[in-house]
Amino acid sequence: MKLIQQGAEAKLYRDKNSLIKERVKKSYRIEEIDKKIRKFRTKREAKLLITAKINVPKIFNVDEENMKIEMEFLEGDLLKNILDTLPLEKSLEICKQIGTEVSSLHSQDIIHGDLTTSNIILKENKLYFIDFGLGFFSNKVEDKAVDLHLLKQALESKHYKNFEEFYKTILKNYKHKDVLKRLEKVELRGRYKGK
Repeated sequence: MKLIQQGAEAKLYRDKNSLIKERVKKSYRIEEIDKKIRKFRTKREAKLLITAKINVPKIFNVDEENMKIEMEFLEGDLLKNILDTLPLEKSLEICKQIGTEVSSLHSQDIIHGDLTTSNIILKENKLYFIDFGLGFFSNKVEDKAVDLHLLKQALESKHYKNFEEFYKTILKNYKHKDVLKRLEKVELRGRYKGK
């Protein structure tokens, strides 16, 4: 088992075709509370991945006691590394797909919580959404609009060169009109906050 990444929330290990995500202890939290939070988040993330009817890693095992999820290791490219290197036509094709997939996710009342190109893998021309660690279930239009707004911010900072075209294409392929309407309000709020 090889440690391949360590973030604030979890350590990721690779074991052959498996990826093991282990939630790390937070020493600043009371141990009992920390354990409860990590257990809850492990359980919730596994449930989101099992429920989602879009391409996500398959779950092999959930160990709630040790706060570990064993899932399929996806051999592919992180979108953040390749989106700007592809021909524009191909990148826009991918953005269409992102719009459709996020729309589908929101139809299932699943909020990803961290929609960035760091959390999307391109494998054999298919998009796979990963890392639902901040995700949750919600049917609120506001939550879905905020999910999209986070995606906008991520695109703007990482893919600024073609940001406008990418974002426009994603929204054009996103199906929920009520969410798009709310998104306008969310973006206005963000604009005023920055001033």
